[in-house]
Amino acid sequence: MLRRLEWTVIRRLDGLLQGDYRTLMRGAGLDLADLREYQHHDDVRHIDWNVTARQGTPHVRVFTEDREMAAWFLLDLSPSVDFGSGEQRKRNVSSEFVTVLARMLTRHGNRVGAMLYGSGVDAVIPARGGRRHVLHLLHSMQARPVATEGRITRLSDLLHSGASLIKRRSTVFVVSDFISEPGWERPLALLAQRHEVVAVRLLDPLELQLPDLGLLTLRDAETGEQVLVDTHDPGFRKRFARIAAQREAELREGLVKAGVDALELSTDADLVDAIVRFTEMRKRRARLSSGSLPAHLKHAA
Repeated sequence: MLRRLEWTVIRRLDGLLQGDYRTLMRGAGLDLADLREYQHHDDVRHIDWNVTARQGTPHVRVFTEDREMAAWFLLDLSPSVDFGSGEQRKRNVSSEFVTVLARMLTRHGNRVGAMLYGSGVDAVIPARGGRRHVLHLLHSMQARPVATEGRITRLSDLLHSGASLIKRRSTVFVVSDFISEPGWERPLALLAQRHEVVAVRLLDPLELQLPDLGLLTLRDAETGEQVLVDTHDPGFRKRFARIAAQREAELREGLVKAGVDALELSTDADLVDAIVRFTEMRKRRARLSSGSLPAHLKHAA
């Protein structure tokens, strides 16, 4: 799999990103260098509230960049991640994303580690570099059996474990479908206070809208409970879409409140396109926060 991805995906990304892969890890590999007064273009997440309270004026932490960066993947491998309505399952998308990012980062001398969650956090892969380490990470994901049904996913457990284990400031990719017991928003926000956190959200089109397929047996991937539904009924399809849209809104609101960027990976979408769009979004946001504008907008102003 790694060899195939190196030929089909990583080469494409290298050409499209043109070395700008570090945008995916904005804020990572940083050491605290100084404190200074807050300016209007500063990132509010860098405000040091203890110093601000003592001095009476807002102060921000100033960082210097390390040559070596570290990235961690917090991997939700609970039963719902094994769902997929087409050729791809969410677990396949997760494996490909982690492999591609890990290989791109280790090729440039950086280290990657991972924490694996099934019915609990049951495996930790220390942060190391090199192609062999990426192969070990990929094998660890692929060799895992499907998680046992009947237990509700508690994503907060994975996030708390990540906060306890990862001491040095890093980029943390939380790779999950976020189908979980409520309460993950606060631990995600706490994790983002120390690390650069990206929520990599896995999804399948069938989770958002049901087509007219007649009588269909739906199974809860977490509990194994099954129910027979009539998808030919337009009223049922509308109710399903409404509930799905409400969940989408609540999920995105939770990510915004936690202060993390979200990269959405669908089982029916192109991985390269999704990563490039996400990188471009972060580049635009960085330009806006620094007060810089594209040339044509400067002239217009």
